[in-house]
Amino acid sequence: MALKIRLARGGAKKRPFYRIVVAEATSPRDGLFVERVGSYNPLLPAGHAERLVLKAERIQYWLSVGAQPTDRVAKFLGNEGLAPKPVYKDNPKKAAPKKKAQERAKSEADAAEAAKAEKEAKKAAAAAEAAAPAPEAPVEVAPVVEEVTPEVAVEEAPSE
Repeated sequence: MALKIRLARGGAKKRPFYRIVVAEATSPRDGLFVERVGSYNPLLPAGHAERLVLKAERIQYWLSVGAQPTDRVAKFLGNEGLAPKPVYKDNPKKAAPKKKAQERAKSEADAAEAAKAEKEAKKAAAAAEAAAPAPEAPVEVAPVVEEVTPEVAVEEAPSE
């Protein structure tokens, strides 16, 4: 006999209320069950005390004898610390964007990267221009004129 810990729907139309029950895996969703171990009212706000009510000791017992929780109940039990949190697998590759969409996304990313690089280059050029010392005005240098002195001829004295 395979047992499941699952949700059984109750409540009126568009006003759901769920009982958390231990039932045989082959019984219908709202059919015969072994034991009621909690309730879930999705209409109450998330922090409300009566949104999720669990009988922790009975759930531990049923888990110990081999009852398997459904995905939603496993998530509830994981959040309450009664069982390990389920690990959800990544989306299948089928859901990934197709070839044209991937090419379009890549070209958009390349264009954005090029625009960012151009913007940074402009910013760096502006910063370099601001940091460089301003060129000084050319200073006029007066030409140096050498004074030419007339050469005086030195006469040699007669030697004796």
